[in-house]
Amino acid sequence: MLSATAIVTLQDRCTHAWHEVEEECGENSCIVTEEIAASDEAVQWLELVARQHRANFDLWHIEDAARAPVATDSELARVKRRVDSTNQLRNDLAEQLDRALLAWLGERGLPALHAPLNSESPGLIVDRLSILALKIYHTREEAQRSDAPEGHAARNRARLATLEEQRSDLADCLDALWQETMAGTRRFKLYRQLKMYNDPELNPAVYRQPARK
Repeated sequence: MLSATAIVTLQDRCTHAWHEVEEECGENSCIVTEEIAASDEAVQWLELVARQHRANFDLWHIEDAARAPVATDSELARVKRRVDSTNQLRNDLAEQLDRALLAWLGERGLPALHAPLNSESPGLIVDRLSILALKIYHTREEAQRSDAPEGHAARNRARLATLEEQRSDLADCLDALWQETMAGTRRFKLYRQLKMYNDPELNPAVYRQPARK
């Protein structure tokens, strides 16, 4: 059901595909199901991984727009609203990943009720892997820039090696968590993000603001 190798491969494929078609590619178009010798449930779960990665992909580029030196105040306000809504989607999809895994495990009498609890869920790890995939893609771009100043490529090659090591370590941790969960020696829970800033009933900056006439 869960393979860190399949997740990392998918995230890399999606990142390249979405950049090559000027970010207009559908969120699931980069999935190649023959790489997953598994059930339809596993393929559906990877489709959800791709949707979650797409939210991070969009968030990365929306935030870049806010950093443009020529951005006007009105443009920054629009970008901020897009950042909030896209970040909410990103977190919602990470929770959906965990719900899907827990539903699948529940049909098999897992996770074991009294097994040690892991501090981080698979969905949150997949989210971290997604961000690392984006960092690796853009750092590799910088390492290959032909117009970069002296020393730029070397610095980014060093950064790239660090990012790839971190991703490899994190992927191993995800596989270990899943294997231990399947063996009944570790468990995880769904951790709700419970964001407040997008809820007009919970954000005082919204509910204390009088309506404009």
